[in-house]
Amino acid sequence: MGKLPKYTLEYNENKACWDLQNDKTDRAVKSFATKEKATKGGVLERAVGQNGGSVKIRLKSGRYEEERTYPGKLDPRSSKG
Repeated sequence: MGKLPKYTLEYNENKACWDLQNDKTDRAVKSFATKEKATKGGVLERAVGQNGGSVKIRLKSGRYEEERTYPGKLDPRSSKG
């Protein structure tokens, strides 16, 4: 199995919304009004698509809050999180 695509969910001050960006292309895949809307109910999992991916979630301050892998069964067992 190849490496999972990597994404970052971070606050976009210019648009006053939360953007899910593809780390490889630096393009927004999807935008959300609030971080809560982005992280509840499987929304991120649907946004990264069927092939899954790794999503790093940032705080408004820019620091990383957590990292999630979708689907969960693809999470590397050696990760600390």
